[in-house]
Amino acid sequence: MKQIPPEYYQIMEQLQTVDFVLVELTLYLDTHPDDLEAIKQFNHYAKERKTIKKAFESQFGPLLQFGNSYSGHPWNWNEPPWPWQV
Repeated sequence: MKQIPPEYYQIMEQLQTVDFVLVELTLYLDTHPDDLEAIKQFNHYAKERKTIKKAFESQFGPLLQFGNSYSGHPWNWNEPPWPWQV
């Protein structure tokens, strides 16, 4: 397996942190659907996640399959490490 640069782990940790916040806000909003501040927070972190995901994928390749992430040319889904391997 090829050497993984420290930036890979740094951006991945940012992504995982935002994902955790989004999961928690989703659970909260399931029971408090009228909480405008929580909705604003959710939308803020959803936008932040999109930015972080774009930064990760531009450096290290796609995170998700089935049309959720673009592939470079040549097809780069066969280039490890995949996010679940680190």
